[in-house]
Amino acid sequence: SDAASKVMVELLGSYTEDNASQARVDAHRCIVRALKDPNAFLFDHLLTLKPVKFLEGELIHDLLTIFVSAKLASYVKFYQNNKDFIDSLGLLHEQNMAKMRLLTFMGMAVENKEISFDTMQQELQIGADDVEAFVIDAVRTKMVYCKIDQTQRKVVVSHSTHRTFGKQQWQQLYDTLNAWKQNLNKVKNSLLSLSDT
Repeated sequence: SDAASKVMVELLGSYTEDNASQARVDAHRCIVRALKDPNAFLFDHLLTLKPVKFLEGELIHDLLTIFVSAKLASYVKFYQNNKDFIDSLGLLHEQNMAKMRLLTFMGMAVENKEISFDTMQQELQIGADDVEAFVIDAVRTKMVYCKIDQTQRKVVVSHSTHRTFGKQQWQQLYDTLNAWKQNLNKVKNSLLSLSDT
């Protein structure tokens, strides 16, 4: 459940450098639970947890890293090399593929405001007939907002959630807010000059 996942993340967040290595099993379980959750799409917060950091170099950490920032092709390659591992976790390959398609699309949508159907077919490994249904399902998750332009065979993105939120995203947010502040100051000064006349 959602509440159980939150409690698990809070528990893992309470470990220090000294005792984080003791929580390997809990960290492993937390990652699997997060990846299994059909409504979870953002996983970068797990990488900051000390017990998860202790799993670096292990397959579970590699898999998590793929779900945090890699593309579908990376997952497919990982699966081909580690099928038994994925199966042993109780993760369903088709569910992972669906989630990685969405995550890959989110990454594409952050980078490009227009994405051709051909690019989507190639990057998401889907057929031409599946593009529109995929986009509709992606919009339902509320992780991406876009419109389908059937005549030009492309998707026009209005917003996409970032898969990771790091220094670069903070800088973008700062720059955007700073631009708004400057624009509001100009409006304020214009209104003040009008009221003086």
